[in-house]
Amino acid sequence: MKEKHIRIRIEQCLALSKASNCPRRKFGALLLDPDRNVVLMDGYNGGPRGGGRLCNGETCLRDDLNVVSGTRMEIGCHHAEMNVICNCAASGVATKGAWLVVTGEPCMMCAKLIHHAGITRVIVVGGGYAGENGIGYLSQHHVDVMSVSGPQDPRLDDIRE
Repeated sequence: MKEKHIRIRIEQCLALSKASNCPRRKFGALLLDPDRNVVLMDGYNGGPRGGGRLCNGETCLRDDLNVVSGTRMEIGCHHAEMNVICNCAASGVATKGAWLVVTGEPCMMCAKLIHHAGITRVIVVGGGYAGENGIGYLSQHHVDVMSVSGPQDPRLDDIRE
């Protein structure tokens, strides 16, 4: 893919993240076919389908349980990466050999899904996910990880102070 096409897909992914209702952080993910330069599927973080506006209906379960940011990733909304891979599975769209653009570093749980879905490259916008992430896991399992500049996780400001 040409650099200009990657930039356009990044802009699309950032716009898609605005669809999230999450009060903590909005993530978007686009799955791309790098040979044809087309979007195969998209996803963003949010509550379960038909389950309400947020992950606990009308409230954030992580806030309700006072979960510290960057921990207990199994609690809360469905991650953008999880949604895009599940959307592919539900629609019969192949993920093998695809590229993923995501607006923050995947957590370990999502990194495992990405690897096992056969995605070969992950383009991470920013680099500002405050918490343990799966970048090392992806690299260790031969998934190419490319970081590009973008908005940073606002929680990083709290850590730096």
